[in-house]
Amino acid sequence: MKALAPTSIVIRGARTHNLKSVDIDIPHNAMTVVTGVSGSGKSSLAFDTVYAEGQRRYAESLSAYARQFLERIEKPDVDFMDGLAPAIAIKQKNQTRNPRSTVATATEIYDYMRLLFARCGTVTCLHCGGIVKRDTVDEIAASVLAMEEGTRLYALFPIEPRPVTLEAMQEFLPAAPDAEETTPPAPKPKKLVNKKQAKADAAVPVLDVSEKLKARLAELRTRGYNRLFQGGNIVEFSTPESLLELDFTQPIYVLADRLSVSAGVRSRIVDAIETGYREANEIVFQTAPRDESAPVRLRFSTAFECTDCHRAYREPEPRLFSFNNPFGACPRCQGFGNTIDFDPKLIVPDESKTLDGGAIAPWCTEKYRPHHGEIKRFAQANGVPLNTPWYDLTPAQQELIWEGKGSFTGIRGFFTHLDTKKYKLHVRVFLSKYRGYAPCPACRGQRLRAEARAVLLQGRNICEAAGMTITAAREFFDSLALSPAQMEIAGKILEEVRQRIGFLEQVGLEYLTLDRLSSTLSGGESQRIQLATSLGSRLVGALYVLDEPSIGLHSRDTARLVKIMHDLRDLGNTILVVEHDPDVIAAADRLIDLGPGAGELGGQLLAAGTVPEVEADPNSITGKYLSGRTRIPVPRERREPGREMLKLRGARIHNLRGVDIDIPLGMLCCVTGVSGSGKSTIVHQVLYRGLQFALGMEGATSDAEKLYRELNGAQNLREVVMVDQSPIGRTPRSNPVTYLKAFDAIRELFAAQPDAKRKSCTAGSFSFNVPGGRCDVCEGDGTVTVEMQFLADVELPCEECGGTRYKAGILEVKYKNRNIYDVLNMTVKDALHYFAGHPKIVDRLQVLDEVGLGYVRLGQSATTLSGGEAQRVKLAAHLANIRTIGSGKPDAKKVGSRVLYILDEPTTGLHFADVATLLQAFRKLIEGGGSLLVIEHNIDVIKCADWVIDMGPEGGAAGGRVVATGTPEEIARVPESYTGRWLRPALGMPAERAADMDHAAA
Repeated sequence: MKALAPTSIVIRGARTHNLKSVDIDIPHNAMTVVTGVSGSGKSSLAFDTVYAEGQRRYAESLSAYARQFLERIEKPDVDFMDGLAPAIAIKQKNQTRNPRSTVATATEIYDYMRLLFARCGTVTCLHCGGIVKRDTVDEIAASVLAMEEGTRLYALFPIEPRPVTLEAMQEFLPAAPDAEETTPPAPKPKKLVNKKQAKADAAVPVLDVSEKLKARLAELRTRGYNRLFQGGNIVEFSTPESLLELDFTQPIYVLADRLSVSAGVRSRIVDAIETGYREANEIVFQTAPRDESAPVRLRFSTAFECTDCHRAYREPEPRLFSFNNPFGACPRCQGFGNTIDFDPKLIVPDESKTLDGGAIAPWCTEKYRPHHGEIKRFAQANGVPLNTPWYDLTPAQQELIWEGKGSFTGIRGFFTHLDTKKYKLHVRVFLSKYRGYAPCPACRGQRLRAEARAVLLQGRNICEAAGMTITAAREFFDSLALSPAQMEIAGKILEEVRQRIGFLEQVGLEYLTLDRLSSTLSGGESQRIQLATSLGSRLVGALYVLDEPSIGLHSRDTARLVKIMHDLRDLGNTILVVEHDPDVIAAADRLIDLGPGAGELGGQLLAAGTVPEVEADPNSITGKYLSGRTRIPVPRERREPGREMLKLRGARIHNLRGVDIDIPLGMLCCVTGVSGSGKSTIVHQVLYRGLQFALGMEGATSDAEKLYRELNGAQNLREVVMVDQSPIGRTPRSNPVTYLKAFDAIRELFAAQPDAKRKSCTAGSFSFNVPGGRCDVCEGDGTVTVEMQFLADVELPCEECGGTRYKAGILEVKYKNRNIYDVLNMTVKDALHYFAGHPKIVDRLQVLDEVGLGYVRLGQSATTLSGGEAQRVKLAAHLANIRTIGSGKPDAKKVGSRVLYILDEPTTGLHFADVATLLQAFRKLIEGGGSLLVIEHNIDVIKCADWVIDMGPEGGAAGGRVVATGTPEEIARVPESYTGRWLRPALGMPAERAADMDHAAA
């Protein structure tokens, strides 16, 4: 009897990291959420046990070369695991650094777009703008039958087939990089009259009376073709003497048929076309002379050529549209889209200036000031306003100033002229001031060669289609109308494009453009793109392990994310999600709650079952918050805005269009809004850079001033600190205890031990960053990297030191029966007890516990910390500095005062209970004299804020403005605010009508 397939993943005795012999069943074809306080063992169970074992079993099927390393890869510490499906991990880190990778290529949308444009695109001529096509028999017959009934026609073909010479591929021409970009004229009709007829005749090769020609004429005569045609005259060539009437220096045609246009002659027309195609690869229909009117000639060819100028081209193929392939990439920029050229941002450094006010920087210099007067005269003559800021000029007006017209050569012509004077030193120095990475002038930053950009689909080329936002692209492809023949060829391709774009929109990324570089995406955006790609791949029977996919997602869009995960489940996959978002938890088929604490205090299974079962379980910490028995309270009193505040006016970058905001100091201020609404842009790129410049901080640049019109209130600050999610270090030797400067005191403590003195060990001997006491093989990393051909590099424990990082002699020195390696393996909570009585160490480590990082090990590599953990380590470092208040130092009170702390989603990876701990840390920073500006989606943090700035209302072009400002209660009363809709229930205000909530989720 055939054994039944297991219905769940069975795990028995899981002890990875801090897990304490966890026994759990994870059902197949269901969505299971693993939750719990930070450090309770969620990732240890989901990634380090389930996913790691899935990867190990997959690796067993690889080649012998790969398997030789398997015995050195540690197996997860678990007694038994069964029913495991092929595992795919989708983590929140963005690992892509390839400058060629885009949203479209990462989701495979671009692959389908290349196929679609290659099969259904309309090719236009690079020279005359005419349509490039191959004439089919049916199309030719339809064109002939469309002529007036009774029209008499000659069906002709050249004596010799015309040689087809393909148009050469466009290459980079430095002297005229924009020659290929001239606007093509409107397509012209096929009819060739008078001069056009002569042009078509010229396309036919002129014949000499040669042996080859004589043989060709004899061959045609034996096959029944006895009439030749030239200049409107028909010549019989029954004998050689009859050919004396022909001018062999002019084109000569063979008469295939004479017919009169009517519905009944279609078969004769088709026969004539097939004859011409067979004998000469083309057919010409010319009207018979009538009165004194000039004859009309229609020419058709089997070649893929322009219908007007008859230049032949290669038929488009998918590789033509790939900027990763030399066949399709722009020859000047090699498919990168930018080159080292004259940078428009350096030439027009301040876009708020007018042409009259000196927007063009090179022409404000003393030597080239006459050009300023010239541009003023040109602008007045061409209707370009002189007193309008540069950013308010239309793209056409800016292009006119840049490219010039007539005798005015424009900015580009000015620099092209100076390029000819580069032999002069002062000219080279002048030009170097304005060089930088700029959009490629040959492809205008579109990455593809001219031949690819000449293929249009509904009036757009593939670069223009890829430059659309997800929403605009969906509308474009939904409205794309293909002919029945094209639908037969590319219907499935178009359906794939529509489907995958729909998936991106469903995960809340509608504000991204398809050509957005993958390296510029946040971790949350990257993870949701992988999720949409997985759904598009239509895999069945896989195990997807997700790491907080709701990161960076507004509450409005969570319902769409849940639908994506449910769709993935309904295909027949198993979904395992590590998550803290209450909406995602509520949508789970099964919930696993780990705890009760972090690190060694966690790792236990508190509750497992459906969401209602976990809510009712008295042991579950998560259940208490979900059921409402425990909650983060709304503050009884909020801090009132004082006189000190930052006033930003006219912020203008990306989707911001002259935004004005006021930020009160000395309080917790949250910036909220849907994804892509401009939160990070206004805080990171405008306000932070502007304050850096205003305060004269290290790394500040004057470019920041050009992003806004005015910034007041910086005098109220001493410093601005960006506490972001970037790693605290790039090497395995960087860790939390070294970042907080606590390791110095620990090393001094070990150096003071009797064994250390006997061995002449100093504090430096216990450092793994300098030679001496560290392992010489791994240089203090504890691991070595093995390069594997065709596979990702593998990091393995160092065989010399066994991963301890130190030499054997150093490890013999102990304090309280533990050596330096044992100490680095301690969690923060354990270390607080171990170092009790050493305030220099305890004070530094205590702040890590206060920001919810008590579970982190002292020596945990910075490369293994998540973005949220790295951010909280930085926050702890600043809290440690504020701890000096009250220490008796004269300047102690200045440490945290007049400092603005900027944080980007600090609740990443935090449980409900940890959010409460984080809010306490915020209060300590404010009590120390600091101000907090936090970009956040978490409703519990927003409801506890003193002031809220809500951006939106949508993402991308539909966002970039301030929807509402005020206290959380005031935001909740604004109908336009999506944040306000989700704040109402949290504040105990009447909830919005169900119909409105459903519309918001849609």
